[in-house]
Amino acid sequence: MLRRLACFLFLISLSACSSGPSHWTYQYQPGKTAVLRGPYAIPPPKLPRRIQGALHAGNTISNKPYRYGGGHRSFSDVGYDCSGAVSYVLRGAGLIQSPGTSESLRRYGSPGRGKYITIYSKPGHSFIEVAGLRFDTGYNGHGKGAGPRWTTRPRPLRGFKARHPPGW
Repeated sequence: MLRRLACFLFLISLSACSSGPSHWTYQYQPGKTAVLRGPYAIPPPKLPRRIQGALHAGNTISNKPYRYGGGHRSFSDVGYDCSGAVSYVLRGAGLIQSPGTSESLRRYGSPGRGKYITIYSKPGHSFIEVAGLRFDTGYNGHGKGAGPRWTTRPRPLRGFKARHPPGW
């Protein structure tokens, strides 16, 4: 009995110490989350203008090829890497003035998930969630090295830090 209690307390301490969910998952919420129509994110009605701008920006570069360093020298590029794509979406919302790297995105904004936008970043990779959809160059069902895509596919979050623009 004492051993079971000790194991139970150990499991509780592990869950209390966890830094959040182990996987990103899409959870549709009527009126709050965007939906996919083909490769495009479709916002729900009455979504704030900045968030609509972020979704439109992602739609603009969705399906562009992956290009290491793409989107860093200029927001306009022929292809985008992970942080270049995240930067492009943030600019579409009017939230940044210049492209960032995965490392700089680990310090962007405030810690934790945002109401409409969450940036997930770890050394070497970043992706963004906007209105419930994930915009990513990995784990999107299009193979390694695919360019930025909107997706509802789950993704492991091990090693990622969640950040968000204050108020969003």
